[in-house]
Amino acid sequence: MIISKVFLKNIKNENVIIPNNEVFDLPEKVLQFGTGVLLRGLTDYFVDKGNREGLFNGRVAVVKSTSKGSTSDFDEQDSLYTICVRGIQNGKNIEENIISSAISRVLVADNDWNDILEIGKNPEVKLIVSNTTEVGIQLVKESIKNQTPASFPAKLLAVLYARYKSLGDTEDADVVIIATELIPDNGTKLQSIVQELAAFNELETEFTNWLAKHALFCNSLVDRIVPGRPEGQALAKLEDELGYQDNLLLMAEPYRLWAIEGNERVASLLNQLEATDSGVIIKSDIEIYRELKVRLLNGTHTLSCGIAHLAGIDTVAGGMSDTAVREYVTKVMQDEIAPAIPYQVPDGEARAFANQVLDRFANPYIEHLWINITFQYTMKVKIRILPVLFQYYTQTNKVPKHIAFGFAAFLVFMRTAEKSGNQYYGNYKGEVYPINDDQAAYFSDKSKLDDSKYVSSILADKTLWEADLASIDNFIETVEEYYNGILKYDIKQALLSIS
Repeated sequence: MIISKVFLKNIKNENVIIPNNEVFDLPEKVLQFGTGVLLRGLTDYFVDKGNREGLFNGRVAVVKSTSKGSTSDFDEQDSLYTICVRGIQNGKNIEENIISSAISRVLVADNDWNDILEIGKNPEVKLIVSNTTEVGIQLVKESIKNQTPASFPAKLLAVLYARYKSLGDTEDADVVIIATELIPDNGTKLQSIVQELAAFNELETEFTNWLAKHALFCNSLVDRIVPGRPEGQALAKLEDELGYQDNLLLMAEPYRLWAIEGNERVASLLNQLEATDSGVIIKSDIEIYRELKVRLLNGTHTLSCGIAHLAGIDTVAGGMSDTAVREYVTKVMQDEIAPAIPYQVPDGEARAFANQVLDRFANPYIEHLWINITFQYTMKVKIRILPVLFQYYTQTNKVPKHIAFGFAAFLVFMRTAEKSGNQYYGNYKGEVYPINDDQAAYFSDKSKLDDSKYVSSILADKTLWEADLASIDNFIETVEEYYNGILKYDIKQALLSIS
């Protein structure tokens, strides 16, 4: 049987957390743009938990960010879906199954636009959340009058304008708008676009003043691996354990973070949500959480992906099962990245986060492919690693050897062996792999150089790095040494050269 409100009473599995009937009578307090698994597995997870604990007491009305596809799965399941939390936390296996009743309904803008505007007018709605992908927060100069706007910022402006017209300059009109798209200063950028669209639509000055006073835009950082619905035998086994079918089921790791950059008014409006879970954090400055994630999690991924892939290891969890790769991951993160984060981070907090990252990397339920992490490899090294590299050298006057080895593996991986159409390929000891990087043509050209010149030519290129890597004494020479070792030996054997 497929999951639904009627079917809930038939679930006898004590390992499934089931919502009580009272939750379906709760008012809508959140308007959400986007039906993706990240929002359903993170922000809606917090709403559902808040309802179960009697804290938030509200539900989420969801707008599909595009008109493609249908809402049939949500409609057939009364918007219920299962969150299967699987992973490792503090060294212990976590298995939890939660039937989320956070979502009240799912609407399609082209068909339900008037209903969406009515939700925007509701004074009980105090939170608007979006995850429309990075492409969603773009300026499209369009009218918001007498039609359904095409772009998300224009839709948001129309909703806010309807709220202004309905509620006026009152406390009831206050609403927090949180962008979760994975771009820097996501809320600030969204606010700027909405303001520009208001001017383009020649909306009255009174509304512009209302927007500045009552619409509280927030930057935010979201962090949870939510792979979504498994397939094939894995799904069949899971649904057999649960005792029902769920077309909206999703997997999620135990770790969760929603850091919201907001003032006291924001904290006051969302205090019931923040009280729900320690993963919801509202602070005036969330940069520390961004730095911890970008440097320790993303940065370690970046330095390790080439090493693990060249070692023939497919997944991140597989890497953590390999002694040599796990030791590298642990040491580069704890000994070189953590103490050199270019932000004021307490040492204890950095190390605690690093330990959480090790648990997350080792999660056997998440199939995170190393080859996928090599996408835009050059850009990731430049953004995530260079600040740490320079900070480490400034603090110690030494070359961080594990970081240097990561650079060497990067250069081996990026060395082009062949090209087919627009696709470039590398070849390490007979294993051919794709290179998906905006700088692939640059590396293809550099690959024509001898090994003796390849490394130094790239690392000395100030234009590529927008930095002078040669200013770090002995860095280029150290990378060259490791690079030659990776070519001469098996890469795991070459790892032994790091002392």
